[in-house]
Amino acid sequence: MADIDWAEINEKLVYEKGEEGKAKRKEIWASIDVNDNGYVSLAEMTKGVRDVLAIDEIFDCRPAINRAFHHARKISKKESEHGDDYVTFSEFRIFLYMLRQYFEYYQAFDRVDTGDDGRISKEEFTNPKVKDAIEKWVGPIEDYEAEFDSIDANGGGQILFNEFVDWATDKNLDIEDDDD
Repeated sequence: MADIDWAEINEKLVYEKGEEGKAKRKEIWASIDVNDNGYVSLAEMTKGVRDVLAIDEIFDCRPAINRAFHHARKISKKESEHGDDYVTFSEFRIFLYMLRQYFEYYQAFDRVDTGDDGRISKEEFTNPKVKDAIEKWVGPIEDYEAEFDSIDANGGGQILFNEFVDWATDKNLDIEDDDD
């Protein structure tokens, strides 16, 4: 696994409130919303992460981009005339904030997914080497098998990224090297 430059990521994902943050987001938004129509699709946002934000590590984590995009739409307080398939500028700060969070969760997920197949098996989750890392991120876990079963919401015998995110959010997961 490559080292992540968390300082660069934190600098590029401008989600802090205030006039300075908003001005920076407007610049970024203008480069992503190339049609200047006031909304962007998931494909446009993904392309923006690659071309405008230029963060290859995040571009390679499309599940994090997808989850952040849909989360920003879901928690938006504004009705969109374009439906749930587009994010507007008013939702862009939330998208950037959630992208940072889900990218961190993706890094944790990837560390546990030692088979690199996009799923976490019970064997991977209960591996003693992985257990130490997990407990650094979320605190003590008494019964790893029961914890695995609770995370595996669909009962498929594997933890998928979306299931992991739900668990990580609930546990307030924080990896040790993310510079936050």
